Amino acid sequence: MFVEMMRLLPDRLADFGADITTQKIRSSVSDDARAELVEAAERVLGEPWSVILASDYREYTVNGNRVRFEELYFSRRLKLNALVLGETIEGQGRFLGAIIDGLWLICEESGWQLPAHNSHVRGGARAPFPDPQNPVIDLFSAETGANLALCLHLLRTELESVSPDLVQRISAEINQRIIQPYLSRHFWWMGNGDERMNNWTAWITQNVLLSTFLLPTDQPTRRLVFEQALKSLDAFQKDYAEDGACEEGVLYYGHAALCMFGAMTVFDEAAPGVVAPLWAARKVRNMAEFIQHMHIDDDRFFNFADAPARVETCGVREFLFGKVVSSQPLQAFAADRWRNSARRLMQNEWNLWYRAQAILTEQELSAFNAPRPEKFDTLYPGIELAIARDETFDLAVKGGNNGESHNHNDVGSFTLYKHGRPFIIDVGVETYTAKTFSPQRYDIWTMQSAYHNLPTFGGVTQSNGQHFAARNFSADFSEERAEISLDIAGAYPTEACVQRCRRTVQLVRNSHIDITDDYDGEHEAVLSLMTVEMPVVDGNLVVLGDLGSVALEGAGMPVVEPIRIDDPRLRQSWPDTIYRILIPLKGKRLRLVIR
Repeated sequence: MFVEMMRLLPDRLADFGADITTQKIRSSVSDDARAELVEAAERVLGEPWSVILASDYREYTVNGNRVRFEELYFSRRLKLNALVLGETIEGQGRFLGAIIDGLWLICEESGWQLPAHNSHVRGGARAPFPDPQNPVIDLFSAETGANLALCLHLLRTELESVSPDLVQRISAEINQRIIQPYLSRHFWWMGNGDERMNNWTAWITQNVLLSTFLLPTDQPTRRLVFEQALKSLDAFQKDYAEDGACEEGVLYYGHAALCMFGAMTVFDEAAPGVVAPLWAARKVRNMAEFIQHMHIDDDRFFNFADAPARVETCGVREFLFGKVVSSQPLQAFAADRWRNSARRLMQNEWNLWYRAQAILTEQELSAFNAPRPEKFDTLYPGIELAIARDETFDLAVKGGNNGESHNHNDVGSFTLYKHGRPFIIDVGVETYTAKTFSPQRYDIWTMQSAYHNLPTFGGVTQSNGQHFAARNFSADFSEERAEISLDIAGAYPTEACVQRCRRTVQLVRNSHIDITDDYDGEHEAVLSLMTVEMPVVDGNLVVLGDLGSVALEGAGMPVVEPIRIDDPRLRQSWPDTIYRILIPLKGKRLRLVIR
């Protein structure tokens, strides 16, 4: 796919960023956005830069906490972005001194990689301190390189007027920390045969390309970077089925498919026409449209894996992706998200390029006039995800396996919304710590099948690993109903003693949801259901406030467990209490009718 483009490369690879200039940003920005961006720069101008100590970096290897360091680290980058945009728009020099301080601070950091990523080996032990002589290119070292390169691209003249040595220093740091390590060693995310990649590949590749092509790098360097990037994106896209589904979920779509789009954007400008056939490829369009099909209402999306149920996107990058793949429905979805966003300028975004895109696209988005796209049933056979809808319900059923990227043990789980409100939920993931990506990952409650909408057999839950998978997944959509069926017994270990567990989920259009679990096994089964509304048990009926009810057939007396939610990441999606309903099966068959 991408590697085939290598033979088409021109002798000279052009600069990137002809449309990202100070002049274009000043002429594109609206009066309201101009005022907001300058005010933001003024506000951070009076705030102190964060101080990062060796003990802050080391804390991750001491107790697994990554939040405290990352708050210090990202606050520097957010402040620098605000100052750079303020100076770019105003052009009076009053933010320049603080910009230089920020650039210098970041150049003085011993390592740009996060402590949680401080290893050259995939899943390897994290070193307590960065080694300046042996840089690690992770997600945010590459993003830092891209940000600094764009700072130079926008403000080179102003910075050189203070000191040419400063510009040379910044360029040298990008070269030593990003470009040369990229060309001199193999990082796991670059791709290695059949090894599965994830969002890291597209995310880092995009930012290495920006770090290279926003600077006046030499042609041999550009060609080597371009060719390696093509190979890496081939390694990335090989793990996507033709349907384009992102197994990491909606949140990581923004760092996966959208970053592939970002990399292709650099390709397109550096070597015009080379990737043009790929913009028309069905797979690329499918990858682009994934987020649109996952949308429920407002900022709510179907979620699985480590994705949250609420994802804030202002739609800018999705709009641009939709434009190049000729998807008006995606553009219409993105424009609707933009119109409803309180952060059209991406005020909390770490990547400076995205923020520049938000300014440069403002006029086009304001003028775009297309109705919000209709929702419809969608099937993603590549990851075994089926989505069915009517005027009342939005339903998602997931098959797949328990060895996916950012996996939760959730084979066969379903998620349900009614009139855009969460009815049966996927909880998501807590704030990342060292444990999240360790052998103890599945000790975390949110990863376990007992906290998804799934049965437990004799207290035994699903196991992790690619071979713990659904069998005989099928989906049938008709005008009257949607029916999804799968056998989830294969997702459980042998000690569950379950030979067959057929789950059938029906959406009877404009009426109700009908779910049947039918199993053969030696142990008693208990079904978990996760809800936001407090369940009230009334005989064979579970009532969820004013939202609806679940009628039970073949069930014993349900037990309701409140779960206190204190974690900040979970609180982005849920209130301070959610609920787990434990429904024992009287026999081998349970039926739920949800209205």
